[in-house]
Amino acid sequence: MREDRPRNLKDMLTEAKNTSELMVDLAYAALFYNSEDFSEEVFRLEERLNDLVFDMRTLAILAARSPADSEQMAGILQVVQDIEKIGNAAYDIAKIVVKKLGIPPELLQDLPAAEEITSRVYIEPESALDGRSLEELDLPVETGMRPIAVRSGSDWNFDPDPEDVLREGDVLFLQGPPEGVVEIRQLAGVAPLGSAGESPDASPGESPTGASGEGEDLSELERAVDLLIEMKNLSEVAVGLAYSALLYYDAGLAREVVAIEDEMDEMRYRLERWVLLAARRIEDPPRLRGILHLATASEAIADCAMEMVWIVEKGEEVHPVLSAAVEESDEIVLKLTVVPGSPADGRTLGSLRLETETGMYVLAVNRGGRWTYRPRDTYALKGGDSLLASGAPEGLEPLAELCGQELEELGE
Repeated sequence: MREDRPRNLKDMLTEAKNTSELMVDLAYAALFYNSEDFSEEVFRLEERLNDLVFDMRTLAILAARSPADSEQMAGILQVVQDIEKIGNAAYDIAKIVVKKLGIPPELLQDLPAAEEITSRVYIEPESALDGRSLEELDLPVETGMRPIAVRSGSDWNFDPDPEDVLREGDVLFLQGPPEGVVEIRQLAGVAPLGSAGESPDASPGESPTGASGEGEDLSELERAVDLLIEMKNLSEVAVGLAYSALLYYDAGLAREVVAIEDEMDEMRYRLERWVLLAARRIEDPPRLRGILHLATASEAIADCAMEMVWIVEKGEEVHPVLSAAVEESDEIVLKLTVVPGSPADGRTLGSLRLETETGMYVLAVNRGGRWTYRPRDTYALKGGDSLLASGAPEGLEPLAELCGQELEELGE
């Protein structure tokens, strides 16, 4: 076992979960920026994840000393396998850029609306970031971007602490609103990127995706892209709900994950049909391969989420190590209720500005027994609504206050 990796199963699970999620974020960022540099970061992480998975399997086997232990370790091994497969799906997404499989500009236009932007910056010597701690910089407040990892050479830090000091040559990874990317790059002392979806190295007027730009009727393609964005969002929700089901041992959430996976299958069939129809109307049909590869990866991620929750769905006991690993990951999953009369009662998600004010985003809302996944900014919360939110641990207290709950109540 290498010295730079955690030595116990819980810490390994936590790091593996964080690594796979970072890989997915960076893979989509590679598409958005048409950047092989982002893809290379995914490939580096894939090597680390493979090593972690091997070590976790070894420890799990050694820890099983009785039939009862074996049953619980089987559940852990299932989650380990699914985390590995999520990383593999991210690897496949990143290869779309490196292999130049083609992504239509319609998809690049919609990706920013699908999630927060993931940014990667190299810290130049004597820049505003060089030699300063994350606490001193207070990047979430100053730029809206929150640090999610730091790479120093080949060493990774997936849980940067406020007292950690950034140094020249470090590579900082952040998430947040698109407008924060410009500020971060200025602070890091690096040149601004081109417009969204453009490669910094692209020649003027050259499309990074190879689109012909001749005004074809792309109605079928636009429908395929809409489906693909929805598949991407749903796959991420499915993973969030799966981890929530494990953490709270909630069979209802497990059933929701299964329902999402069923819907993803149907969506992929519809997407393939629209792509085939679109291929008749464009001069370069091979550039549609990227959409099909992305749809396959999104469906694979949802499949992994479904496989994770079989423990809960079948009523099997979840090993405490697994629950602890989920609880201690970089992004916590919070389950809470909107108290009638609280600041959140009657207000839309957009007006609450949860992502900028708390660093948390709403995965789903349960109202009257029915879940709404990834509700839009226009969605108005009501007293009695149940929320599943994900984000940085620092956002737990302010979000709880908005919903009128005490932290002690959330721990019960």
